[in-house]
Amino acid sequence: METINASYFKARCLAILDRVRETGERIVILKRGQPVAELWPPSQSESRYPQSELKGTVTVVGDIVGPVVPADHWDSLAGSGETADQAGEDDSPGGQAHRGTGE
Repeated sequence: METINASYFKARCLAILDRVRETGERIVILKRGQPVAELWPPSQSESRYPQSELKGTVTVVGDIVGPVVPADHWDSLAGSGETADQAGEDDSPGGQAHRGTGE
C-alpha cells in the first residue's frame, strides 16, 4: 500500500484516481505525516443495490418472527389491564365512538 502526501495528491488527483481504478491498489493519503484518508477502487459488484454485497453474511439463529418475551409477560394478554370500554377510552376514527341510535 502506497502512501502519499496530501499536497502531492492535490496536485495529481485525477492521474492518481485513474491509476487506482486501473491497478486496484490502495493509497493512503497523509497530512503532516498522519494518515487522513485511504483511496481504493469501488467494489466490482454487478448489483444495483449496495446491500447485495451483504448477502450471505447473516446467520439466523432461532425464531425471528415470534415474540421476544413469552405471552404470559404481556399485560395486554394476561388480562391485567382495563379494556377501552371500561376506561371510557375511544378507539374509533375521528375521536368519537359510533353508537347505534336504533333508527
